[in-house]
Amino acid sequence: MIAGIVLAGGQSRRMGRPKALLKVGEETFLERAVRTLSLGGCEDVVVVLNTEDPEFSEVAVSAGGRPTPGAGSGTEQIDSLRAALRALPQEVEAAVVQPVDHPLVRSLTVTALIEAFKRRGAPIVRPVYEGKHGHPVLFSAALFGELLEGDLPEGARSLVHRYRGEAEDVQVDDRGVLIDVDTPADLDEYLGARE
Repeated sequence: MIAGIVLAGGQSRRMGRPKALLKVGEETFLERAVRTLSLGGCEDVVVVLNTEDPEFSEVAVSAGGRPTPGAGSGTEQIDSLRAALRALPQEVEAAVVQPVDHPLVRSLTVTALIEAFKRRGAPIVRPVYEGKHGHPVLFSAALFGELLEGDLPEGARSLVHRYRGEAEDVQVDDRGVLIDVDTPADLDEYLGARE
C-alpha cells in the first residue's frame, strides 16, 4: 500500500490566515491536496492538523482524508511528519508527502512518483521540473525509522541529502511542484487569475 500524507499543521504566520482553508477554484487547499494524492494512487491519506477547530477535520474527512493530530502549535514540520508516520498502517510500503501550501500539484505527478518507486524501489523519489526539485516527495518505508528517530537538523531534508546518491528523480511536466503559496503576494501571483 502507498499512503499519502498532507502536512497541514503549520501556523500560516506569513499568510495571516490558515492556508489549509484557502481556495483553488471551489476547493480548499486541503481538499485539493487530499484529492491529488488519492487520484494519484495513494490508498490512505493522512492529514496532520495542529488545531482543535473541527472545521479542519470536517474538511479533511469530506475530501476522503484521515485527520490525525500533530505535535502541537509551535512545533517543526518534521514533528508533523512524524505524527503522520505513526498514524500509518503497518503494511504501508511508502508515503507521498505533500505540504498543503503546494496546491497546484497534479495527480499525474503523484502517479509518476509511485510508478517510479514500484519499478526501482528507491528510498526517496522526487519530482523535477525544469531542473528543480519540488514537492511532493515519496519516502520508502525503509526510511520511516530514520524519519521517526533520526537526528534530522534540517527535518526530512536532512534525509534527502543523506540519500541523494540513491534517490530517484522523476522529470515531470508540472510547474505546480515548485509553487509554494506562503504569503498573500504568492496567492495573488499564482492563484489571482483563478479566483
